[in-house]
Amino acid sequence: MSVPNSARTRLTRRIALGGLLLGALGALSAGALTGCGIAPTGVIDAGEPAHGLKAPGKPAPDVQLYFLGPTGLRPASRPATAPVGPEEAINLLLKGPNDAERQRGLTNVLPVLPGPVTAETENGRITVHVPMNAKRLDTPSMSQLVCTAANASVPGSRSPSDVLVTLQGGGAQVGPMVCGGTNAFPFIQPSPSSAQPD
Repeated sequence: MSVPNSARTRLTRRIALGGLLLGALGALSAGALTGCGIAPTGVIDAGEPAHGLKAPGKPAPDVQLYFLGPTGLRPASRPATAPVGPEEAINLLLKGPNDAERQRGLTNVLPVLPGPVTAETENGRITVHVPMNAKRLDTPSMSQLVCTAANASVPGSRSPSDVLVTLQGGGAQVGPMVCGGTNAFPFIQPSPSSAQPD
């Protein structure tokens, strides 16, 4: 079967045009890939490494603040760039819950205090100085202070439930107390063993 010359000519033109288009696209692609104008460089000193990233095998630092929720005292965890001590944690607590914590129904029941709160720490012990009579704090307020302080970074490597917290202010003292879950309880000194040596 013979193909007429006019059809053969059109087919040849289409093949030639297709080849021409493919060649042009190839040239454009090669130019785009190699002609971006960025020259290779060596290592560039761009300053200090990023801070606040979690090191492998170490938990990210955070601070636990205790607010009152619909079903009692509840912890609220906030990220921190370094371990937070009891005084700093209590000062964050005194500022009240943030927007996300308020949406969870958390509130602050601590009274408005007439001055700053300070904290002294030693091996597993914290003394919190409040600018009022410490005995006038109600139970939820005491629990907020004690649990927030005990869950902060305290020297002595004790678990938060073993940290002893004493509240002092206005010539009064409450404690030592411990944070038992989400409430503060008076610390009860274990009684000495009644066993007699043989």
